[in-house]
Amino acid sequence: MRPDAREIGPDGAPVKKERRYWHRTDWLSLFSGLLFVGIGVRYLVEPAPDALTMLLSLVFGLGFAGFFAVIARVSRKR
Repeated sequence: MRPDAREIGPDGAPVKKERRYWHRTDWLSLFSGLLFVGIGVRYLVEPAPDALTMLLSLVFGLGFAGFFAVIARVSRKR
């Protein structure tokens, strides 16, 4: 079977097609990164907040990111 005309290069040799690989979004990494960027911006913009408040927001934020990642993974398998 001959290759299509668009698959033949100027020298007559077949041209390899580029493969594009798509990967699924890693929601846990995305939300965790946004959380850490948000906390960093919070420390840069305003005076240092209470450490306990920031620790609790970090723990709850990471928990929310983990919960969302689990829900996304379960919905992909269906």
